[in-house]
Amino acid sequence: MSVGFVMLAHEALHRAAQVARVISAAGCPIVIHVDARVSAPVFESFTHSLGDIEGVVFAPRRQCDWGTWSLVEASISATEILLNLDPDVNHVALISGACLPIKPVDEFKAYLASHPETDFIESVTIGEVPWTKGGLSDERFSLSFPFSWKRKKRLFDAWVELQRLVGRNRRPPLGIVPHMGSQWWCLTRATVKRILSDPDRQKIDRYFRRVWIPDESYFQSLVRYYGTNVESRSLTLSKFDFQGKPHVFYDDHLLLLRQSPAYFARKTWHGANRLYRAFLDVRRPDGVGSESSAYIDRTFAQAVVRRTRGRAGLLMASRYPAHELDSGKSAAPYAVFHGLGDVFEGFGDWVNRSTGSRVHGHLFDVKRVQYYGDQAGYAGALCDSAALRDYDPEMFLRSLIWNTRGEHQSFQFSPRDMQGICRFLSHDRNASIYVVSGAWALPLLRSGRPISQVRAEAAELQKREAAFIDQLSEQHARARTKIWSLAEFLERPIDPLQEIVDGLSGAELHLVETLPPLKPTRGLSKFLQELRNAGMNPHIAGEFGYQDKSAADENLPTDLEIR
Repeated sequence: MSVGFVMLAHEALHRAAQVARVISAAGCPIVIHVDARVSAPVFESFTHSLGDIEGVVFAPRRQCDWGTWSLVEASISATEILLNLDPDVNHVALISGACLPIKPVDEFKAYLASHPETDFIESVTIGEVPWTKGGLSDERFSLSFPFSWKRKKRLFDAWVELQRLVGRNRRPPLGIVPHMGSQWWCLTRATVKRILSDPDRQKIDRYFRRVWIPDESYFQSLVRYYGTNVESRSLTLSKFDFQGKPHVFYDDHLLLLRQSPAYFARKTWHGANRLYRAFLDVRRPDGVGSESSAYIDRTFAQAVVRRTRGRAGLLMASRYPAHELDSGKSAAPYAVFHGLGDVFEGFGDWVNRSTGSRVHGHLFDVKRVQYYGDQAGYAGALCDSAALRDYDPEMFLRSLIWNTRGEHQSFQFSPRDMQGICRFLSHDRNASIYVVSGAWALPLLRSGRPISQVRAEAAELQKREAAFIDQLSEQHARARTKIWSLAEFLERPIDPLQEIVDGLSGAELHLVETLPPLKPTRGLSKFLQELRNAGMNPHIAGEFGYQDKSAADENLPTDLEIR
């Protein structure tokens, strides 16, 4: 009792020759079909390299196109040669020239010997498969596909649309139920002979000849009709990505493949020298694969998620995802202090001492990027040029947060800064934004300029701030936001600052006792009233209860030491 192999090869024939030698050395016959597109000199060199090995036979060559009947035809002809070649073959295994035995062939033979009447083939009904792509699920069996999708795409699409218009509905013969699965199977001799010797085979082949990708449905469907003991799984590890393209195994997949319970792996890169050395070495120990493929499945599922959604906050030219696939705007949580730097002296240093967050200055200042410590550059070779930053402000912030993962970042912001980043901030779920609305009035107050000179500037700053606050309140805003008017903030600043510390530390463990020094506020209520008198209403700053005397501002806090 033995197992025979059918190999379909079309490229990297030197690797196919290596695998064929290992299979033959284990005492297994092998029939190789080489695509007719391979040039005659290359084919002759390939056959010559295996000429010294008994048990290696070459099938008549056909030109094979992806997704067409030619692949099934090549498999059938090679299988018929194999069955006639060796009557002791009890199982027939179909592999490709890019398949690599990841367990010893003797172990594969022993496993099949313990399951002499079992057909191993992935075979599920069309409604159960999640990997069909391009809208052709039921239609791959009800329509006909005489044209190659890869070589004649326009004709292929036109023919499909025409059949849909006329309502064509082909039905399988003999009541065969269409099934699908991996094309790499291992069937018993009895099942294969029943499939190939059926008197109605001509009618069956005529139907499947026009099925879409018949190499994934011909044997998968017929085994359900002719087989007696079907185990719906492939003994070859073959994984596909979200586009339906096969995953390719490289040298860095060595440990992963050693954990697989499969006996072959497809598709192996022909340049993976480490894999071929490790798995084709006859002196290697027996396989150490796990009992279940769950670990492998999870690894590839994570790879698909990583490829489609990427890593939060990481965009680059080689992987710029579509908007709906973007996994996150930034890589880590960060904080934005809007207006707090206008209220307190040394606010950034105080936050750094209280929470450990690295607080930058105004990263979006119109003149230059104000990094922590007034540095000219920062992590990841980010420079302080405002022009470079403004070329793509969102990517600038993404890069800063990505480059500083592991250390919490914060920065100050105001309506005087470049405002193009506002929507990004409001839609980023990693952003914690603390706003003191109307704080822009304090620098104007301390400038000492007359109302007639600051009125227009005050109106513009309020307009910008109001627009930012509106964005923070939008339905699709995701940032964690807290907004205080300047009036309510100055009334009792310890409560908002305690809330900021709690938010950044993640727990209410650090009790705020000492606050940063308050910048001068004397004359604020009078200044705001004068703006109103000049026709500009600073409503966003809140109500200070103005009295017609300068002493009224003495009620504003000046000493913030907690007693």
